[in-house]
Amino acid sequence: MEIQITVPLLKNQPGTFLFTPEMETFSQPVDVNESFSVQFSQSGLAQIITGIRHNQYTSWAWQRLARLGEELAIVSNSPRLISPIHLASHWESVGVIPYPHQLDTAEKVIHKMGGRAILADEVGLGKTIEAGMILKEYMLRGLVHRALILTPAALCWQWFEELREKFRIPATLQRSQYDWARCDCIIASIDTAKREPHLSQVLAIDWDLLIVDEAHKLKNSRTQNWQFVNTIHRKYFLMLTATPVQNDLRELYNLITLLKPGQLGTYSDFKRRFVIDKRTPRDTKVLRSLLDEVMIRNRRGAGTIQFTKRIVHSVTVELTPAERELYLGVHTFIRRQMQRSLAEKRTILPYIILLREVCSSSWAAALTLKKLGEKKPSTVDTELLALLEQAVNIETSAKVQHLLELLSNLEGKAIVFTEYRGTQAFIKKHLETAGLGVVTFDGSLSASRKEFTKFLFRRYGDVLVSTESGGEGINLQYCNNVINFDLPWNPMRLEQRIGRVHRLGQTKDVYVFNFATQGTIEEHLLRLLHEKINMFEMVVGELDAILTQLHLDKSFESRLIDIYLRSETESDLARAFDDFGDSILKARDLHKQTTILDLLP
Repeated sequence: MEIQITVPLLKNQPGTFLFTPEMETFSQPVDVNESFSVQFSQSGLAQIITGIRHNQYTSWAWQRLARLGEELAIVSNSPRLISPIHLASHWESVGVIPYPHQLDTAEKVIHKMGGRAILADEVGLGKTIEAGMILKEYMLRGLVHRALILTPAALCWQWFEELREKFRIPATLQRSQYDWARCDCIIASIDTAKREPHLSQVLAIDWDLLIVDEAHKLKNSRTQNWQFVNTIHRKYFLMLTATPVQNDLRELYNLITLLKPGQLGTYSDFKRRFVIDKRTPRDTKVLRSLLDEVMIRNRRGAGTIQFTKRIVHSVTVELTPAERELYLGVHTFIRRQMQRSLAEKRTILPYIILLREVCSSSWAAALTLKKLGEKKPSTVDTELLALLEQAVNIETSAKVQHLLELLSNLEGKAIVFTEYRGTQAFIKKHLETAGLGVVTFDGSLSASRKEFTKFLFRRYGDVLVSTESGGEGINLQYCNNVINFDLPWNPMRLEQRIGRVHRLGQTKDVYVFNFATQGTIEEHLLRLLHEKINMFEMVVGELDAILTQLHLDKSFESRLIDIYLRSETESDLARAFDDFGDSILKARDLHKQTTILDLLP
């Protein structure tokens, strides 16, 4: 038997769809094994209105059925997802464009992976959008009522914004121990959630969906983070990371086991079957097939999205005579103090910081000189005071003059990055004197204050001057000029800075300007990163993996410190940087031959 019902269609999408209804949906008994068809008709709207006026309807079941039919009719191109249709008008109003690779990812996770997946897209392809789409889809289907999103603390507000503005998901930022029980969708720092009194409450809840951002930080199964996430009760589970494996196949095994225990067997089985050494897999065809069941990795290029160009310029700055005198004095002082500290087995970190600060600005150096003067014995007070007096008396800066000249020739807004609060204040003072609208951004701002500062910059500001900590987790696609006023010794931070503007949603070419003071260690660093190894053409995470090939027992920054300590002259320093660059290039060639990332789907 076939029952045909006419219901209103609000948009002209003719068609007939078959349903298998539930018993309780209808006022009269219906055999669930029977099918019925729904004929959509715009003229049916008049019939419905007439029926409502004469009280002919006793239930909203038919109206709900009509709405479902309308959604199914519209989603002819993607019949298995409801969320893109539900959010279509909202996305249009806020300017969100779901890319095909994001829609494909959401559909695959829901329909083929059972809601458990590692989203391993390359940086900038919108993993957060994919996760938000999956979360919204499950909510619309009534399959997710309680969701937990764990992220680094700096990204909590960004997640809150993304879910609220793009998906209309009323998520809550975790503020107190009472939020766990009373909030259905909660965003929290993983470092907070794993500590009491929060830990026991998180583990007492059966979460419908767990999302972990920056999931590569869970690559070691012996860490507290891995153990904590492994004990959380969850039905669906998403892990987001652009670098699911870097150095060791065991990292990959640990992530997959956390997501889907047993997918790769025991570690002994995995090692025997798939591992030649920690970076070299065997039986890659079978291993790639197993990974494809739990991991999705979209790459830039055909089929995903083409990013705008990244145009990089080096700006070498000659110090003023006063700045040069200060640098040489600080350099001599640092050499002597470092030798003494090493002999006495004391830390040399304050002197390394001072060396980097004096390349940035006299104000930054002055603050550290003042702190050292308060801690040092009277035997060095005279020298420190002399250097401090030099620093505070420097009113102008060659870097700032170059910055002002550059800004006068740039189109649009610019973001200036520095590592030091002293330099940030120094830049702000000079740019405001020149009549520019300056907004400062740093890690001490509260989440709400950060949002207000971003609003001020977007609406009124010419230049945003941000410190390293302030720049974490902010997206500034409406700005396409990035100026690195000083260079961090960790090159990954350079990529993170640029990633604030060169990401999904950026419609213009991005211009990057790297400042470096001539005749200082900063100049050698710029030459290493820009000219020698061309770091700006590497993808995020590649340099980390390359350095692993060098078998360094220390970080990149520590290696630079060693080079500085061993080099007695400028020529020694230049030669050592060149040798380090050559070793990185050789490691890059080896990395391209053996990269584990080739395994990924």
